[in-house]
Amino acid sequence: MASKSDKELILVQGGANGAQPAGEEFLPALDDMTPREIVAELDKYIVGQAAAKRAVAVALRNRVRRQKLPPELSDDILPKNILMIGPTGVGKTEIARRLARLAGCPFVKVEASKYTEVGYVGRDVESMVRDLVEMSIDMVREEKLDEVAERAEQAAEERVLDLLLPPPPPAAPGTPESDVASQREQNQRTREKLRAQLREGKLDQRMVDVEVRERMMPSFEVISNQGMEEMDVNFKEMFSGMFGQQKKKRKMSVADAFEYLIQEEEGKLVDMDQVTRIAVERAEQMGIIFIDEIDKVAGREVGHGPDVSREGVQRDILPIIEGTTVNTRYGMIRTDHILFVAAGAFHVTKPSDLIPELQGRLPIRVELQSLKEEDFVRILTEPKNALIKQYIALLETEGLKLNFTDDAVETIAKFATQVNEQTENIGARRLHTILEKVLDELSFEAPDLKKKTVKVDAAYVNKQLADIVKNQDLSRYIL
Repeated sequence: MASKSDKELILVQGGANGAQPAGEEFLPALDDMTPREIVAELDKYIVGQAAAKRAVAVALRNRVRRQKLPPELSDDILPKNILMIGPTGVGKTEIARRLARLAGCPFVKVEASKYTEVGYVGRDVESMVRDLVEMSIDMVREEKLDEVAERAEQAAEERVLDLLLPPPPPAAPGTPESDVASQREQNQRTREKLRAQLREGKLDQRMVDVEVRERMMPSFEVISNQGMEEMDVNFKEMFSGMFGQQKKKRKMSVADAFEYLIQEEEGKLVDMDQVTRIAVERAEQMGIIFIDEIDKVAGREVGHGPDVSREGVQRDILPIIEGTTVNTRYGMIRTDHILFVAAGAFHVTKPSDLIPELQGRLPIRVELQSLKEEDFVRILTEPKNALIKQYIALLETEGLKLNFTDDAVETIAKFATQVNEQTENIGARRLHTILEKVLDELSFEAPDLKKKTVKVDAAYVNKQLADIVKNQDLSRYIL
């Protein structure tokens, strides 16, 4: 019998100890990590960009340091927000994302170009904080579900057994005690036999009637997130309470019933008030918001019209970064200690085109370097999630074993560099496109190939790519 499916969580586990300083309960994994060790962890996934890694490692370590200070002092120590400057595809987003996973912090990535002044035709800038709180709620809920998983599974198992073998009716008055005891013992033996069969999966396909809750309310899923943000009233909860819930019996297999009942038991065991309290604190103290494409809202207004107000967006973002209070469905959230990492290519504009107040709130500037051919070689092979490792694993599921030679890797890197120079420079993202083209034929033919070991060398790569790369007009569309 398959139990509750395990979810991959990249979280830092910790309890909620009220005696500890704010936020310390979710820092045990980082408490002993030096900036050098944090950089070493980032090196496992990101090639180069040492300056950016150092900056984020120090910023993360400073958060740990702040948690150890007395509250009256720690409240005044604000995070040093970071501005990353560099072309697309060099690792800006990946550095921030890996940092958040390493720290177990709530993390959201937003694009500055999606916002407009006071949300006129785009999203309200405060929605980034609401998104962060929602992410934090999800993280804490998953942690709590993991804690109660075993108890929930045990309770669900008992309920499934009750469905398979309903409890016997009460004994009639005057029934001898020995008969009652004998019937109870026989019922227990039968129940234990069913339990063994249930755990072995032998009863998975048997049908049972399960009492499920159905919401008697209209669907409000059509209301966009943006619309819900503009209204502080949570319509879903309001109408849910108004219409209530109705129980209805539904026929389903034992396997499906078991999964459903596990979720129902988990809902009973998890204290959502506690989840909300921990999640709100975690978002306030440890949240990271990555604002991408900040360069798209830099510069003065050139034209008129309601479409986008770049300077207006900056002025709306400013109080969020400076520290303000944002109203969310879970209460008021302070943004003083949220770490903001902004990033942009700044091809057309430059950081000095941002309004002075916003520049002052992004004191740490890091410039990420364009990737060279040798960087591409390392990206293809070194990281834990290196692209070549991914493709080898994917095709191995078809029984096809790929062997990439060193000269093949160098040739792919050379082609990526060449195409980036001839067309748009999209950094390491070019490797995805080129590898797809190189392995297109093998990916398609893999299930039918008789030969299950294929060597990918420089000659093979040249054969797949040479004509396309030579034709610059064609490469613009294909690579």
